[in-house]
Amino acid sequence: MKALIFDCDGVLVDTERDGHRVAFNRVFNEFGLNIDWDDALYAELLQVGGGKERMTYYFNQYGWPSSDLPEEAFIKKLHARKTDCFSNLIAEGALPLRKGITRIVDEAIAENITLAVCSTSNIKSVTTVVETLLGSDRRERFSIFAGDMAKKKKPDPEIYNLAKTHLNLEGYECVVIEDSRNGLLAAKRAGMRCLVTKSAYTVNEDFAEADMVCDDLGEPPGNHVQLRDLIGLCQQVQ
Repeated sequence: MKALIFDCDGVLVDTERDGHRVAFNRVFNEFGLNIDWDDALYAELLQVGGGKERMTYYFNQYGWPSSDLPEEAFIKKLHARKTDCFSNLIAEGALPLRKGITRIVDEAIAENITLAVCSTSNIKSVTTVVETLLGSDRRERFSIFAGDMAKKKKPDPEIYNLAKTHLNLEGYECVVIEDSRNGLLAAKRAGMRCLVTKSAYTVNEDFAEADMVCDDLGEPPGNHVQLRDLIGLCQQVQ
């Protein structure tokens, strides 16, 4: 294993329910829109990768609000403000890292393994999560591939193929940690091994193609995923 690649939302932090969903609803309220995405609706909307794409899908289904802006510009304006709201939630410490993340990152750094994040979320949001919650020193070890760097969202493998190209690695040299079926399929289609850590919205999804599935990375002395377990996934390929 030469690279360990993380998804952001649901993997580094269980952000969706109490982070992104809350930020979307705050923006809808600020713009005077009579919209509230509850848990059940948001779980459905998560099948659409990318925040701008998610709002576009919703408005196409339920009707577009009145606006002087063209639809694309309106979406961009909403999403830019939503990104600020989400970043504020992270900065306020409203959302913690998931169990085992800091430990496995530090183990990878000690072994000089390349670290990256591949996410469909806005690059500002992803960078804020990594820098704020993992710290500036760890942030320097990460390459971040996110948002509009990839035109096609997961389950398309574009974001992972982009990472392979920039890191100059083959798929079999990379292990991905994902939390959703869309993310799993994207990683596998890029030729990478994939560990799934279930999150609040994905616990009942089908992860049949995963190389390993767990509730979270865990911490000793309890059950926990070790770096050697991830390295072993690459060795199985060879």
